[in-house]
Amino acid sequence: MTQQQVKQCIEECLKCMQACNHCYDACLNEEHIGMMKECIRLDRECADICAYAAQAMSRNSPFAKEICRLCADICEACGNECKKHQHEHCQRCAEACFQCAEACQAMAA
Repeated sequence: MTQQQVKQCIEECLKCMQACNHCYDACLNEEHIGMMKECIRLDRECADICAYAAQAMSRNSPFAKEICRLCADICEACGNECKKHQHEHCQRCAEACFQCAEACQAMAA
């Protein structure tokens, strides 16, 4: 893995974290919040693992590959859930999740 690839993955993780945090906050304001429960839960999980993955990569953790593998799995799950909802914030979040999952899968390879 080149330093540029690591840097790009860190950037994707941070973008995804921000998108998930925004989606989480916006979902809390939706009219039918009960329907958003799984989206909200996965937004939190995803934002947390993305932040942790970025930290692990930036400090050259010996567990970075495993953390990135887990991050990719959680990003996929969050992206698939967000994709089900028509809200713009959910669609943007799904896109960020899938981009992050791709970058993290490359890091884990």
